Formats: sequence, C-alpha cells, structure tokens
Amino acid sequence: MSLVIGAFTMGLILSLLSLGMFISFRMIRFTDITVDGSITLGASISALMIVEGYSPWLAMLVSTLGGALAGSVTGILYTRFKIQEILSGILMMTALYSINLRVMGKSNIPLLDVTTISTGMEGFFEKITATASKVDILGWQVPIGDLAVFMTSAMIAIFVAVLLCGFLFTHAGTALRAAGSNPQMVRAQGVNNNTMIVFSLAMANGLVALAGSLLAQYQGFADVQMGIGMMVWGLASIIIGEALVGKAGIGLTIAGVILGTILFRLLIAIALRWGLNPNDLKLVTAFFVFAALVAPAWFGMLSRKISGGLNYVKN
Repeated sequence: MSLVIGAFTMGLILSLLSLGMFISFRMIRFTDITVDGSITLGASISALMIVEGYSPWLAMLVSTLGGALAGSVTGILYTRFKIQEILSGILMMTALYSINLRVMGKSNIPLLDVTTISTGMEGFFEKITATASKVDILGWQVPIGDLAVFMTSAMIAIFVAVLLCGFLFTHAGTALRAAGSNPQMVRAQGVNNNTMIVFSLAMANGLVALAGSLLAQYQGFADVQMGIGMMVWGLASIIIGEALVGKAGIGLTIAGVILGTILFRLLIAIALRWGLNPNDLKLVTAFFVFAALVAPAWFGMLSRKISGGLNYVKN
C-alpha cells in the first residue's frame, strides 16, 4: 500500500509539471525546455525559505512566482529578440543552472525536521486517530505522514486543475488557446499574440516551479540536478493522458493529463519494485515516451489492415 500511496503522491505532484507543459506544448505549440530549470528553481527557492524559517505556503507562492518570471524571460527572448523557441528555452535553462546554485548557495539543501505544507494535515490525522502512527486503509497500514502528504498533494492538484479549467473558459483563456491554434485570427481580434505567448509561458513555468516546490518538500531535499529529464517525464504523461481520454473537452483533457501522470508514475514504481536498476530509470522513461509516441500510429495501421482484410473477405 505504501508503494501505491507513494506513486499516487508523486504522480499528483508531477501532474502540476504536466499541466504546465500542457499549456506550453499543446495550447500555444511552444517547445519550452525551460522546464528542466524552472522545476529546480521552485525547489531551491522553497528549500531555502523553509530552512530560513519562512512559512512553507509562502515559500510555495514565491517559488511559483519565480518560475513565472523564468517563463516570462523565455517568452521575451522569443518574441522581442526573435530567438528561436528551442534556443530561447535552452538559454534560460542554462542560465537557471547558475541561478539555482546562487539561490541555494550549494548543490543540495536537505529538508530534515522542518515544517512543510503537509505538517498541518499530519497533525489533524494524529488528533482524529488518537496519535496513532498508522491508519488502516482497506486492511493496509499506511503511515500518517504518507497519508498527509498524499491528501495535501491531492487537494492542491485538484484546486489547480479546477482553477486552470475555469480560466481557460474565460475571455483571456480563450485567447490563450486561440494564440496557439490560429495566431492570425487572434491578431485580427485585436489581441497581441506575443503578449499571450509570454503570459502562457509564465503561467506554464509557474506551475512547473510549484511542482518543484512540492517535490522538494516531499523528497526532503532540493538538488541542483533534480530537474534533468523532467521535460521528457511531463511529455510522456501528457501523451498517456491524451490516450486515456481521446479527443475530449478541456475539463476531461486536464483530468486526463493528471491521470496520465499518476499512471506513468505507478508504472515506474512497479518497475522499480520488480528490480529495475535505478540507474536505468531515465532509459526506461525514454522508452515509455517512444512507445507512447509510436503506439497510436501502429494501432491505427493495424486497424486499417484488419479492416481491409475483413472487407476483402466479404467481397
């Protein structure tokens, strides 16, 4: 049960990363590599502020704003200085490596015996369970700390998903979606397409940094290398989520991205439990992304061949 709770918790935290990438990769069609740096930025800011005694909720907010600022710079490099989108992201990601080191002052900040956003939830569970260290769920003994982190992450992920869904149905949200689908129409309606791109990247990287803040508090440390490969992770989650819900509305698509992230994390956790070498984790992640990318085409080709064969037999 601890494996399942841990996988769901990590999936919920990283679903914020996937939602941010969903905005940039799918909605405005922007290949943003800033993600690998902004998730570490969120973790480093939160870790530093929490160690210094600030509220973890305030640290989470500042981390989100820091990620939004990083995304804005990427957008400005692309819109104002006409640098290619991939190069804009690479430049910002490279700069963020040094910025994250400056923020932390060293390559790693441990978060041991500090107050986190789940501390209040943990205290609540201790009160209603008479200070018991574990809770019985379907016959499984789950540590209160793990359950508190899971519930806190679930509430934050659901809140962000509902807020994002509601925003995308507003006038500004509609303009944001249109900026990626039909930039000419957006400009014809009097909306500055460049402004929408900068705003979208700010919002996307703000969510990514929020995921980094939660991830650091969950893992108990912030490390300057923790963002490596996160863009691939988010992309895999988006593809799996889209496969789960198909062509659906905004609400179901957002739910699919969250479910895809949880499912992907659960698959990784099962693979690790079955003996996967942790050193091969990135390789397996890349394989999952490859499979998710080519599987729809393969299944479509197989379906057409089967349909063609059935029609040939009938004739």
